[in-house]
Amino acid sequence: LVFTEEDKYGLYSNLLFKYFLAEGVVCGHDLFVASATEHPDNILKELPAPLLDDTCRNELREEATAVKSEDFQDSMKIAWRYQNLPKMEASPTTSAKFGHYYDVSKTMSPELYQSIKWHSFYLPEELSLEPKMKICNMNSAYARLLQSIQKMIYQEGFDGSDPQKKQKNILRIGIQSLGSMLWGDDICSSDTPEDVHSLTKFLYVLRGILRKSLSACIITVPAHLIQNKAIMERVTNLSDMVVGLESFIGSERETNPLYKDYHGLVHVHQIPRLNSLICDVSDTKDLAFRLKRKLFTIERLHLPPDLSDTVSRTSKQDLAESAKLLSSGCGAMAIGKKHLDF
Repeated sequence: LVFTEEDKYGLYSNLLFKYFLAEGVVCGHDLFVASATEHPDNILKELPAPLLDDTCRNELREEATAVKSEDFQDSMKIAWRYQNLPKMEASPTTSAKFGHYYDVSKTMSPELYQSIKWHSFYLPEELSLEPKMKICNMNSAYARLLQSIQKMIYQEGFDGSDPQKKQKNILRIGIQSLGSMLWGDDICSSDTPEDVHSLTKFLYVLRGILRKSLSACIITVPAHLIQNKAIMERVTNLSDMVVGLESFIGSERETNPLYKDYHGLVHVHQIPRLNSLICDVSDTKDLAFRLKRKLFTIERLHLPPDLSDTVSRTSKQDLAESAKLLSSGCGAMAIGKKHLDF
């Protein structure tokens, strides 16, 4: 269960959501897409186009050339004494290629996403079919969504507890903007919501379903609107992986020269504990993302070696704090040329 905290305008979290679904299409997995805002049919039509084989290499070569030219222009501005220092590698992944690459400037061809099985859950349509239902004091929309997921898993043969007769496959579940007002939940609009336990009950049952089925789920939540921190703590504990995206749009960092190469920060609040009591903690403290011409990239945040006179005192303090965080793990991780591109 991957829990993604949306950025304020939902631009980049929505992009990650679509990457998760697009990877399922390319791998031939079944999809279950649930939303209360945008119709799942429209979400599938806007999935990024995959870059395969020769096309992938050509597109990535173009992107790399563009980035190199940017780096060269930046190097002209750096003091001569820094130019011979070893360049810190920005990307925090291993050298092995994982997954596929996608071009965010193009959409996936209809033939590709129609070649797999996919099921949709659009809340306004579901509510018009049947009267309101409430199970164990749970929000009716959440209860209906749980029923649809369970029905999908059992009917399509993803239940891991039963011996499967057909060829095994994986179900990818994507749920968009859970917890928002459009789902009938008031945790985003009040400090003391009426349905204070609805979301946590939903996640508890959903996690149980995922544990005994061949499925994986990504959920996006407008966490910046949830004032009750106790709810967020419970939601974090019920998720396997929690990632927050902080966009620079509309903030002081958008015009701060320290962050001119990035579009936002990635906060990894929790990572899965696999076959151990504690999770593997990465040395990388600060991660940032940027949306290039065709690729969305997550990189290790590294700051410029010298500050100009235009940088304010608060920015210099921000730089000093970030440098402390970066000093612990960057040296050990900077090996070879590696990328975490999507």
